[in-house]
Amino acid sequence: MSARPLVGEPLSLDLLNTRWAGPSGPHDALDTVDGLRAWLSEADLPGTVDEPTLAALRETRDSILAAIGGDTAGLDAVLDRGRVRLCVEGDRIEVDPAWLPSWLAARHCLDLLTTVPDRIKACAGPTCVLHFLDTSKNGSRRWCSMAGCGNRAKANRHYTRSRG
Repeated sequence: MSARPLVGEPLSLDLLNTRWAGPSGPHDALDTVDGLRAWLSEADLPGTVDEPTLAALRETRDSILAAIGGDTAGLDAVLDRGRVRLCVEGDRIEVDPAWLPSWLAARHCLDLLTTVPDRIKACAGPTCVLHFLDTSKNGSRRWCSMAGCGNRAKANRHYTRSRG
């Protein structure tokens, strides 16, 4: 799992970033139940490690991507699978256990979409599929990382200027 780029983003974006493009082609950290186990551990999330939970997370990942693009129907469908029950002794989440990690990620995505929608960004790298929360002061971050995509873009601009 450590080979996955851009870890440490907020939960919903971290789920989205379980799919990435590398030099050897596309990768998916959620292609197996072992990948699910590793991601749940890395994200410090509760959840059963089984095929239904894996399928729910894949569906939620697609719904989060669509919601960032403006189509929130899938995200609403995931959120409909659970609810927060308000109680004096502490709020409780009521959701099918297979959908718990998905519901938490969808709930987090809803929070981002309602508070900082303009700060959810896709990397400007032409082949990069990663997303990030732009926490820069002026909101001008363009790359998932300056060490990766940002450096490649700078090197490309320099090469173009020096050759042209």
